[in-house]
Amino acid sequence: MNHTDFWTLGVIVGLGVVTLVTRSFFFLSNRPWHPPHWAQRGLQYAPIAALSAVVLPEVLMTQGQLIGTWLDARLFAAVAGAAYFFLRRGQGQAVLGTIVSGMLVYLPLHIGLGW
Repeated sequence: MNHTDFWTLGVIVGLGVVTLVTRSFFFLSNRPWHPPHWAQRGLQYAPIAALSAVVLPEVLMTQGQLIGTWLDARLFAAVAGAAYFFLRRGQGQAVLGTIVSGMLVYLPLHIGLGW
């Protein structure tokens, strides 16, 4: 093994140890732990922030560049999915319906029209 392989192996093992310790931290304590109020409030926004960070670039960009045309099936599918979600919010199955409605718009435009 050369010098680089030892560094790579060391980094992998180190990250594994850090992951193990941070994930098992809550199991090691005998007392229940509750995060402070400000942390609980901030964690309420974490899912939407993560979803935005993953979905928006996929909808608005192609190969690191903003899309240059409105004739992109992803835009119409995103609008259809968002419309479904906001119209059916609070009525159960909103997430599944959002995905299905978006795909029902996306697939014909992408496969049928080649957008």
